[in-house]
Amino acid sequence: MRIGLLTDGGFPYAAGESRVWCDRLVRGLARHEFDLYALSRSACQTAAGLVDLPPHVRQVRTAPLWAPEDDGHTYGRRDRRRFARHYTELAASICAEDAGDAFAEGLYGLAELARESGGLHAALRSEVAVRALESACRAPGARRSVRGASVLDHLDFADRLERALRPLSLDWYGDDGLAAADLCHATAGGPAALPGLLAKRFFGVPLLVTEYGVQLRAHYLGTGSAADAPSAPVRALLAAFHGRLTAEVYRQAAVITPGNTHARRWQEKCGAERAKLRTVHPGMEARRFTAVGETEGDEDTLVWVGRIEPAKDLIALLHAFAEIRKEEPHARLRIVAAPVRGDDTAPYLAHCRALAAQLFPDEATDPHAIGDNPVSFEEIGGPEAPTLADAYAAGAVVVLSSVVEGFPVSLVEAMFCARATVSTDVGAVVEVIGGTGLVVPPRNPRALADACLALLRDPERRQRLGAAARARALELFTVEQNIAAFHGIYLELLSHAPVRRTETGVPFAHPAEAFLPGTWTGPGRTPSWADGPAPAGAAAGRSHDDA
Repeated sequence: MRIGLLTDGGFPYAAGESRVWCDRLVRGLARHEFDLYALSRSACQTAAGLVDLPPHVRQVRTAPLWAPEDDGHTYGRRDRRRFARHYTELAASICAEDAGDAFAEGLYGLAELARESGGLHAALRSEVAVRALESACRAPGARRSVRGASVLDHLDFADRLERALRPLSLDWYGDDGLAAADLCHATAGGPAALPGLLAKRFFGVPLLVTEYGVQLRAHYLGTGSAADAPSAPVRALLAAFHGRLTAEVYRQAAVITPGNTHARRWQEKCGAERAKLRTVHPGMEARRFTAVGETEGDEDTLVWVGRIEPAKDLIALLHAFAEIRKEEPHARLRIVAAPVRGDDTAPYLAHCRALAAQLFPDEATDPHAIGDNPVSFEEIGGPEAPTLADAYAAGAVVVLSSVVEGFPVSLVEAMFCARATVSTDVGAVVEVIGGTGLVVPPRNPRALADACLALLRDPERRQRLGAAARARALELFTVEQNIAAFHGIYLELLSHAPVRRTETGVPFAHPAEAFLPGTWTGPGRTPSWADGPAPAGAAAGRSHDDA
């Protein structure tokens, strides 16, 4: 089978969030051929280059969406009218409360125009596009949130929309591209799945969409928090566009694979049909934690592992640990941070260290000390925690204190290490834990402290929960189960897809009689394979005259 793998800001770039699981998927399915179609989101990512790829990857095509693009192409009068018609449909569907089928008609109309007449870059930024947006925002039935959009808002949104629609103008849709694929697998929703939509539209290639983090949810959470956040009308227009696009992706996909039930509920709310949804948990490497699972950590130590940021709510964890210390004076807390680039987390980390010094004024003040200081701030790769496995091996209980969480990777890693866990009830935590750990409400330091105390005081319970957690993780969250699940889905989708290529060989080129002994060829006749290597078993089919 030939798979067209669509990625957005990840694999096969050396720097990408989805690089690890995509790399494992491709290497684990060596019996299939892969064509990689990658969208790049930053210059740093492109500069990092590509990872080494296995031989069954036939080709790699990349497109930098971060760079300005102007091919100098302009449309003639007929194509300009055609563009205006389709863009007006698209803009009206984005601005209107009820779009019907206008979004799909406008989107595919623009895609067909780009395929037949060249790129859309100049047209999407033209005065025609801006005027169409302005008319759509002021039309009867337009959303109230976009009616007050200014000319600057229209220009800003037109620029952002051009970047989002840039996959429509790529050269990926020829006979040597997605037309040759048996299946398109989009590793994210939204604009990353656009090439898959067009492959289905133009060539009938079935589309599989995997979302370990729902793209639309990430857009809702991140649009207003960025330093260069757009104005309120532009945010409303972007939300409407991504909502329409997500609904169309879900409608055209043959199968959608969320990574957990939390993502699945989001997809259902965004229009995904329940019959198309198949939960496939992320696959994680378990072997590096095998040795840790056979040992016991310090029975008085709590361990927290992750990225230090406000969503992890280390403030509540520190307050909870202050309550724990009142009843268990020998308890210790090790906060082990994953190494990150840049200093975005530095202010929050400084705030946490200041709070720890305030809560434990009579303790050692060195933030890196592990001796008498009950709280230590460490980093993976440092002397205290050289590896991730060493971090989990240091304690008897692993704590997760987040207020926002998708799929809790650190929780699964702790389960591989046979560690008892205390977690807050956010994201997919309850689904992952499945009764093998303690779960408390978020933003509740007292409940978090009580749960940690219960496990610190009961070694036998810790051992039972840790063993059950390890068994659950090995059953549900390994790389092997992830690859097996996708292999089965690939075969299922191919079995339902129509045969579109016939160059796989000549039917009945080797008759069944060729594999049987006897004089089936007749006097003076030559088997069809005489000019080339004989098929297996053909030697047994020699005629008696040759004997």
